[in-house]
Amino acid sequence: MKEILKLNEISNKVNAILSQDKYSVTSDAKEPSAIILRSFSMHEYDMPKSVIAVARAGAGVNNIPLDKMTEKGVCVFNTPGANANAVKELVLFALLVSSRKIYEGINWTQNLEKNGEVSKQVEKGKKAFVGQEIFGKTLGIVGLGAIGKLVANAVLALGMKVIAYDPFVTSTDLPIELTSDLNDIYKNCDYITLHVPATPQTKNSVNKDTIALMKDGVRIINLARGELVNNDDIKKAIADKKVAKYVTDLPCDELLGIDGVITIPHLGASTAEAEDNCAVMAANQLKDYLENGNIVNSVNFPKLQVERNGKCRVCVVSEDTQNAVATVSATLKNISSIASATRGNIVYVIADLSSDADANAISALKEKALAVRVI
Repeated sequence: MKEILKLNEISNKVNAILSQDKYSVTSDAKEPSAIILRSFSMHEYDMPKSVIAVARAGAGVNNIPLDKMTEKGVCVFNTPGANANAVKELVLFALLVSSRKIYEGINWTQNLEKNGEVSKQVEKGKKAFVGQEIFGKTLGIVGLGAIGKLVANAVLALGMKVIAYDPFVTSTDLPIELTSDLNDIYKNCDYITLHVPATPQTKNSVNKDTIALMKDGVRIINLARGELVNNDDIKKAIADKKVAKYVTDLPCDELLGIDGVITIPHLGASTAEAEDNCAVMAANQLKDYLENGNIVNSVNFPKLQVERNGKCRVCVVSEDTQNAVATVSATLKNISSIASATRGNIVYVIADLSSDADANAISALKEKALAVRVI
């Protein structure tokens, strides 16, 4: 029986996939084959040597030290798209709450004097909360992945226009404008929503220089990563009335208590449905990797799925991108099929054998590779 270690509470739906006759999924596993987690930070974590795979029930993996995992031959999975609908719905809320002063109005009404004349106070004071409609306005979507596409479809149905930017998307069937120049977003949009990971290229991409290109009164939504926006620059832009509202799902000290900044406590994927979807996808990916060596949605290893064709299967993770396949072919006997895929400096090889793997051959491969498994 294989042990799976939970570093966060995970939906019970994983139990139907990682069945109890083959797996033990607990928070105190001593020699786990794999780890499943959500937001737990693994950067200072002393990971058991038995772990060969880590599955993040969510899209972002900034809480996992990918370089260290790769060096140890540990495959890291994420679950892109599993929480996309939940995030899309929060974007719709952010569009409305940034436009209609709903948040401010709710806070104001909760503090009205209870004197039997609340309705009169409301009619007298509501002028302070006049907002604008999103119908006919232009939304800029930075990142047209699973979430971005859902957002585009939803706001089109609400009568908005859409300009989208994604360097990895060159065409789309959506009735939107797809631009190859991010400045088109900054210059022409009434609202901007960010849906990209935090990378050296995207960090601080919303800053004083890019804000200067934007329309006066622009509203910016960031439910992706806090590092995408320069906090000092966004605060000044709000103070100067250049930016009307900044809605973020990533609160931090410097953004609290500022008029014009609406902070949400990281609720983008916090729905029961999204948590179930992420857990199920993560569990399925772990199961296929542990039982068959197949890789889907890894963030550090190449994708490779192969139908089994033999008595046993040997899976090899190597940094020898030029010779890994040749080495495996020359070392193993009775290979019925072999396949490989490369990602960066990592090559992954799956070899199916018509007989049991020779122990000496496996030992020889282990001396040359990051990881070797016989399934």
